[in-house]
Amino acid sequence: MNFKHKTNVIVIGSGPGGYSAAFRCADLNLNTILIEQYNNIGGVCLNVGCVPSKALLHLVKLISEIKTIKSYGLLYNNEELNINIIRSWKDKIIIKANGSLYMLAKARNIKVINGYSYFVNNKHIQVNNNKSISVVRFETIIIAAGSKHIQLPTIKPICYKNIWTSSDALSLTIIPKTSLAIGGGIIGLELATIYAYLGSVVTIIESFNQLLPAVDKDIVNAFIQEVNPKANIILTTKTIAIKSRRYKTYTKLYNKDIYTVLKSYDIIITAVGRLPNINILSLEKTNVKTIKGYINVNKQLRTNISYIYGIGDVIGIPMLAHKASNEAHIVADVIAGKRVYFEPKAIPTIIYTNPELALVGYTERKAIEHNISYEVSIVPWLASSKAIISNTSYGITKLIFDIKTNKIIGGLIVGSEAGELIGELSLAIEMSCDAEDIILSIHAHPTLYETIAIASQLYTGTVTDLLNNPKKH
Repeated sequence: MNFKHKTNVIVIGSGPGGYSAAFRCADLNLNTILIEQYNNIGGVCLNVGCVPSKALLHLVKLISEIKTIKSYGLLYNNEELNINIIRSWKDKIIIKANGSLYMLAKARNIKVINGYSYFVNNKHIQVNNNKSISVVRFETIIIAAGSKHIQLPTIKPICYKNIWTSSDALSLTIIPKTSLAIGGGIIGLELATIYAYLGSVVTIIESFNQLLPAVDKDIVNAFIQEVNPKANIILTTKTIAIKSRRYKTYTKLYNKDIYTVLKSYDIIITAVGRLPNINILSLEKTNVKTIKGYINVNKQLRTNISYIYGIGDVIGIPMLAHKASNEAHIVADVIAGKRVYFEPKAIPTIIYTNPELALVGYTERKAIEHNISYEVSIVPWLASSKAIISNTSYGITKLIFDIKTNKIIGGLIVGSEAGELIGELSLAIEMSCDAEDIILSIHAHPTLYETIAIASQLYTGTVTDLLNNPKKH
């Protein structure tokens, strides 16, 4: 066998998990090769996922704020949005981020190979691109190949220009007059938010009886109250057929109340979930074990073969960029001989819609499932002067405490900048803080994050911004 490359560590995939692992390995003086199937590094997240979607969500948030200012009579400019300029602005952000990654890789002497990776056996992989085929022998390999969108079984395996994946939607080629987002999860809601604020009449359908089934219903209801005017939400409904004809796409929807209804939309966005990218790796040529379609790893991210590791989407949910990048640091340290493990107490989830929704740790539903004696403390943002000033008084901060220890075990926030506020709760859970720890950490006023302190005071019966529970004092 003709070997073109030999290295200490190979990383398959250059998303947040892959490039973080490669960079950290290089910093630990490990000779590292980073393999990416596409021309640009950064993976789905940077190129057709997190970065472009959050850029557009930031833009539509600004549009929303401008509309609010106009409603006060403070602005009179009615200029229309230019989709071409928006797309160019979004693409420039991606190009800039890509350039930064290439500079960091070069500075660390990491070799980047573009091409598709296939395992030959437990010690070699083959990399194919349009120009050549390379065989690489490795001492250690990190599989960070990411995930792909789930294809709806109701869509025939042919290309419809008006049936979009999330990647298609973020290309921003047109603003459809009407659009349907299939899937009421994070991706579906974020894309629906973007297109609703850009002027499309958006409908969201979800097969469950609520959006975001893993989130507590009271938080979801507060979220829906703000989202409903911008998008039509249909629950407990399935798509049983999709057909594309000329410029319209026809969907047959089913639920137990309306049975079947035929509706037409200019564009349909499918966002029903993602699957790990492991079937393209020829893992069957190795002895690596999988469970339910995911690569099986231990707390050091090792597979059953000690020098083959897996991180990110390929090892299971939650499929989050920040989870992958944290795993990347752990796995690099393990390879370098350090005795470390990936065992976080909680991983935050953020939905960058308008309003934002964020959660970390236990929800009420999860606490009940685990037989935890808990108590909830909820602060409506009407009690926050900063929320009133910021036109976000509809928001809610909800904390969940373990009654036996008074420690915070979970938190959910809906409202402006929820994704930033959840950071304090993530740290509090990781550090095993109790309610008094949060209260004694002085929170600035007026701020949105002081609602976390107020909720903790409400739990202990020491609150002054709201009425206390008589049982608490």
